[in-house]
Amino acid sequence: MHPSPPFNAAAARRLRAALGMAPGHVAYGLGAQYGLQVAPETIMAWERGDAFPSAAEITALAGVLWCSPGELLAEPTTLREHRMARGLSPEDLARRIGVDAGAYRKMEDSGRWKGNERQSAALAQVLGLPLPAFVTATGKAEELAEVLRSAVTTRWQAYLKPLTKLLPVPKQELERVLAVMHEEYQSTMVATLSWGGGGQTANGDAGRAYLDGINDRFWQLTRAARG
Repeated sequence: MHPSPPFNAAAARRLRAALGMAPGHVAYGLGAQYGLQVAPETIMAWERGDAFPSAAEITALAGVLWCSPGELLAEPTTLREHRMARGLSPEDLARRIGVDAGAYRKMEDSGRWKGNERQSAALAQVLGLPLPAFVTATGKAEELAEVLRSAVTTRWQAYLKPLTKLLPVPKQELERVLAVMHEEYQSTMVATLSWGGGGQTANGDAGRAYLDGINDRFWQLTRAARG
């Protein structure tokens, strides 16, 4: 059983009120139009955040409330949530990005994207994913952090190819960003003897802080590089 998508209870309540509908009207619409037996009390529980509709119920609820499924979702983070926000079925999305529908379903279920570079670029385009959202949705945030940590602590050039496979970003752009990050980290870790006995500890703390926030710094520099 799939987990429920992040439901925006306040949006559902607001949209229903704007249409002048009572919870009973919504429940009737779900049954009459989509064959879903949902009690008015359940609609009220959804709107209070005490219960959460399934993916199928959100799609049907959007139809009853004359809105897109995305308007009933909180900020999407997973592939499934982004797809639902765009009102696409798994088969529709798979066809548009050139992936077998069964293979796509497995990747969505596991939360691990395994498409090639062309398919990754198509996925980001179809779902309208900025790079940070793409990395989170495809389950690659920690993998990105590991590659970046290795790049700034050793020779960054050795990690350029793994990074190009991970992200749909031009190689030249990644080269510039990695070079800057390597310099930043190495400068942070250079101990200044004039600081005295506490210099090494201070630098060690600063270095760990840099590595802990390495993805955020990467996105900052990537945005800056794109103007």
